[in-house]
Amino acid sequence: MKLSDIVQRGWESVGKGDFDALVADYTDDMTFVMPGQEDILRGRRTFRKALNNLGGLLPPGFEITELRQIETGNEVVSIVEWKSDKMTASQLSVLFQFEGEKIYEERWFVDTEQWKSLF
Repeated sequence: MKLSDIVQRGWESVGKGDFDALVADYTDDMTFVMPGQEDILRGRRTFRKALNNLGGLLPPGFEITELRQIETGNEVVSIVEWKSDKMTASQLSVLFQFEGEKIYEERWFVDTEQWKSLF
């Protein structure tokens, strides 16, 4: 299976709210680096618990409008076009790093000033 297919499956799981299916593609000792690069979650269990509050982590009205995957080696980058109640259009990127077919690190890259202004 292509790694980009695994990432796409994860995005689809998020859209369905099926967080258990999402975390099945992560290693037990995975790392999630949140926007701003200062907050880090370690471990699949911690990550899964944080997903219960996903609505509070995203700007009100957050909606993905387009999604593209770029795969090279053991990495996939998602280019995410999105909008929210206060933003008509913007982009962010997410880096997924793999060990075999499991994600061991997910790192979000966003314009943090823009992101903070949306809450």
